Amino acid sequence: MVSALFIAVRPHQWIKNLIIFAPLLFSQTMFDLPMFLKTLAGFSLFCLLCGGVYLINDLLDLEEDRKHPLKKNRPIASGQLSPQIATAAAISISIMTLILVFWLNASFGLIALVYMGLNLAYSRFLKHIVIIDVMVVALGFVLRALAGGYLIDVEISAWLIVCTILLALLLALGKRRHELVLLEDAASHHRRTLDEYDPYLLDQMISIVTASTVVAYALYTMAPEVEAKLQTSHLNLTIPFVLYGIFRYLYLVHKREQGGNPARMLLTDQPLLINVGLWLLAVVLILYL
Repeated sequence: MVSALFIAVRPHQWIKNLIIFAPLLFSQTMFDLPMFLKTLAGFSLFCLLCGGVYLINDLLDLEEDRKHPLKKNRPIASGQLSPQIATAAAISISIMTLILVFWLNASFGLIALVYMGLNLAYSRFLKHIVIIDVMVVALGFVLRALAGGYLIDVEISAWLIVCTILLALLLALGKRRHELVLLEDAASHHRRTLDEYDPYLLDQMISIVTASTVVAYALYTMAPEVEAKLQTSHLNLTIPFVLYGIFRYLYLVHKREQGGNPARMLLTDQPLLINVGLWLLAVVLILYL
């Protein structure tokens, strides 16, 4: 039961919460120990909060998950974890975590509360509204970035918000495309909005978001106000890593049909993982040395 509960909170998805560290990284305070520890504590609490949200989502989507070729293997849908125990765990984790995040930082707590409310609304009805469904997923990433900024009391750059929401939209659209291709004629039985999409439409949207993401990041690295604030004009040297990362992701989505789980993809695809590591190393060297 403990093992099933651990799998049900989806620890592999917690990698998404690393966006909380973005304000710390780009505010050039990564090596400020008190701020780093505070961000690390916020990251850990947000992971727990997400675990509670995932349990609630699986409980609400129980019948649909049982019909899905992949999601039917999740602990609750497969019967490894009873709905009663999952409900008790979700309530306990959510309440305990919300208390701790408000104790850590009130503004951070408010963001966490909004994130939880948004996910509950998504599970109940927002995921059934075409286009709004992927925008809500992207907004969840923006809330993570905002939470990281409020946690250490640094101003959030508009560039960070724009780049985050565009990249998150790319991931969400790739996931929708994967679901549509995987489920084929049964797609609408699992998620009603999939009946409103088709591969051609999603490919058009992915193309727009892909180009926008690259342009937004390039403009960010070369913006005069960013150069003045970060005291460097070399951040544009990281653009090739962003280009490769996006191209690699599109390759995996279209040729390998692996877009259903971006977090697992990042952890298992070695070229993508190496590229992210090199991007992070380049950013640290440019901003701190």
